[in-house]
Amino acid sequence: MKKSYLIQTTRDDHRIAWLSALAVTIHIIESALPSPLPGVKPGLANVITISVLILFGWRMAAWVNLLRVLAASLLIGTFLSPTFILSLSGALASTATFILLSHLPGRGCGPIGYSIATAMAHMMAQFWVAYWLFIQHDGLFYLLPILMTIAFVFGILCGVIVFAILKTQLVERI
Repeated sequence: MKKSYLIQTTRDDHRIAWLSALAVTIHIIESALPSPLPGVKPGLANVITISVLILFGWRMAAWVNLLRVLAASLLIGTFLSPTFILSLSGALASTATFILLSHLPGRGCGPIGYSIATAMAHMMAQFWVAYWLFIQHDGLFYLLPILMTIAFVFGILCGVIVFAILKTQLVERI
């Protein structure tokens, strides 16, 4: 007699899958865009992660963030490449950052604060991994202020987009 085992999924599992798929789609589209500096992208998939963080909490946001990196790398063909290592290091740093910030007293940082902090953590982690593993040259440090400024600007941009999304979300619920 054959036993069948069904995997029980929850509403949160479905939500994570859909939101991760949306973040993966944005990540893949963004990876095709030209970049003025290697590795510099607006990080628009972070809009999904920050929105999930604010709407559903840090656990779900962490799943979405990490699944995005893994699935996108498999689909793009960069899994276990230097690009994947850099992307994963940035995702881990941004995930750790939003987990820490979400434990602040009160309501946390808000969409713009989370977005700036995670963008800068992402960039800093990628910079140090690039330095330690790939380009051990002191000249790389001349790029750090430029990269961090870009992360700050893109963090503001993504935060404003999240703010607009959440404002629309709240208006629709009323």
